[in-house]
Amino acid sequence: MTIQKLMSITRKGIDDFAMIEAGDSVAVGVSGGKDSLALVTALAHLSKFHPTGFRVKAITVDLGFEGASYSPIADYLANLGVEYRVVKTEIGKIVFDVRKENNPCSLCAKMKRGVLCDTAREMGCGLLALAHHRDDLIDTFLLNLFYAGRMDTFLPVTQMNKSGITVIRPFLYAEEKDLVYFANKNPMPVCPSGCPADKNTAREDVKGLIRTLARENPDIKAKVFGAILRSGLLHRKENDTIRS
Repeated sequence: MTIQKLMSITRKGIDDFAMIEAGDSVAVGVSGGKDSLALVTALAHLSKFHPTGFRVKAITVDLGFEGASYSPIADYLANLGVEYRVVKTEIGKIVFDVRKENNPCSLCAKMKRGVLCDTAREMGCGLLALAHHRDDLIDTFLLNLFYAGRMDTFLPVTQMNKSGITVIRPFLYAEEKDLVYFANKNPMPVCPSGCPADKNTAREDVKGLIRTLARENPDIKAKVFGAILRSGLLHRKENDTIRS
């Protein structure tokens, strides 16, 4: 996938769901993974042409795991002309050592989202862009269906009332395989998360199930995604709750 194609997919998500308005400043949550680096890359390039004239900044929440180094990301974003801030926390220690959570991802995501929103506001941004893509949307829908018994998934746009920040997901139409291809063709400073729970979650179980089903039904993800779009789930109004 070329940067032009990635920009096109990103713009479709932004425009279809009216994510960005004229003069907005967007803080991108950059974890160090391929998805968030691809998102900040796409937005940095798109900001030069999009009619809203939005500005892009970036935030990394350092969870406190050993060996994490974000200097390569800082250099990469400097070349893109993106203001960047790393916020050091002890979220990893709290989740795994203090709380000893059975479901660490939920608490970690909530705490990390709070730090991102607070930092975005400090940096003068009203929007926080997260790199959840089409596959994440499908996985979240199936997780809610299988484990909570409800038809639900995250929204393209969510207003966080307590922080005053609006969370947006411009990669709504991007497929994970396309982001993998983009990362392979466009070298980015991808940093391992260092998280002990990485690849060992219920979400990974759902991904495995979809891969199994896709062997005999190659278009299964497209069908689930189409059903979600037609259901109206993504156009409902919801404040303060993000299921990711």
